[in-house]
Amino acid sequence: MADKDLRINEQIRVREVRLIREDGEQGIMSTQEALELAREQGMDLVEVAPQANPPVVKILDYGKYKFENEKKVRDSKKKQKLLKLKEIRMQPKIDDHDLDFKSKHVREFLAEGNKVKVTVRFRGRELAHTELGLVVLKDVLAKVEGEYVMDKPPAMEGRFMSMVLSPKAKTGKPAKQGAAEARTAPPATQEG
Repeated sequence: MADKDLRINEQIRVREVRLIREDGEQGIMSTQEALELAREQGMDLVEVAPQANPPVVKILDYGKYKFENEKKVRDSKKKQKLLKLKEIRMQPKIDDHDLDFKSKHVREFLAEGNKVKVTVRFRGRELAHTELGLVVLKDVLAKVEGEYVMDKPPAMEGRFMSMVLSPKAKTGKPAKQGAAEARTAPPATQEG
């Protein structure tokens, strides 16, 4: 529940509430009695479950409670890993040095934890020889062997042939993932 929806102290306008004390004890009492108990302890009366019948309230320090919730949200955002999709584009008639250079970039992107989309662009008559693009993609896979898991095998999309690779898990990976990778990874041998 968002903090904006919480009602505290005099904002709670029901006749009786279920009070949960710090020691975990519960009891139904009038809102006025619960508010007096909170004031005696120098705390706030905070409604935590308004949909219940009667609504559930707790006695706590509202400022500290709000700070702790904001801190949890910040920490959970820090722990999230944003995966970026990087794209490397090539042509079917790429030179060996250029292929090595682009493969090095693919390896670097995977090492940083990013997904990589490797794309071969066909122009004009090159569309008649899409097998050359497949050879280029297989060469890239051979150069980055052992550092990837194939998310999407090579496939034609209009004038482009592309595949998507993601980094291998750093820690102990399940055996099923390794078996799936072995099925999707092409052989390391190059064709004519």
